[in-house]
Amino acid sequence: MMGRWFFGLLVLGLLMLWLARRGRASSGLPQGRVIYADTGAWQRLARPLFSRAYLLTGKPDYLVDDGADVIPVEVKSSPAPAQPYRSHLLQLAVYCLLVEESYGRRPPYGIVKYADRAFEVDYTRQLEQELLDTLDDMRADLAAGDAPRDHDEVHRCRACGYAEHCDERLGWR
Repeated sequence: MMGRWFFGLLVLGLLMLWLARRGRASSGLPQGRVIYADTGAWQRLARPLFSRAYLLTGKPDYLVDDGADVIPVEVKSSPAPAQPYRSHLLQLAVYCLLVEESYGRRPPYGIVKYADRAFEVDYTRQLEQELLDTLDDMRADLAAGDAPRDHDEVHRCRACGYAEHCDERLGWR
């Protein structure tokens, strides 16, 4: 009788382990320990990541410590495009830069996880430079008081946190 209980518990344990690994694989998260989550489903950090050098702050959806590196993961609810959008790449680059400054370790890559696919994006010196150039351009536009809307998409204005203060907003009621 005791042998059946043991066997049953062993089978149940193996099933739970298999389900957990399958769930991890489908989540798009790399192997490792989740040390930060901004999704409400896990623990939350008291503060967002902050860079004194670049005056940037950000809250990646997940940070995973794989033992050697801290990997940022950004989750998008939309279906995956053929390649990640430039804005998503730059957002991930911000998180890589923040991880490097906050943890003292440069992540070799980050992940953009869409609803149906995940992309591992190498955090190259070229991507970092593109981010820094974009930040310089944005700061110059803001200093000049010249930051015009760069799209004609009503849904983007409706989802924008600055829409109620914007003179160029579209479709606002």
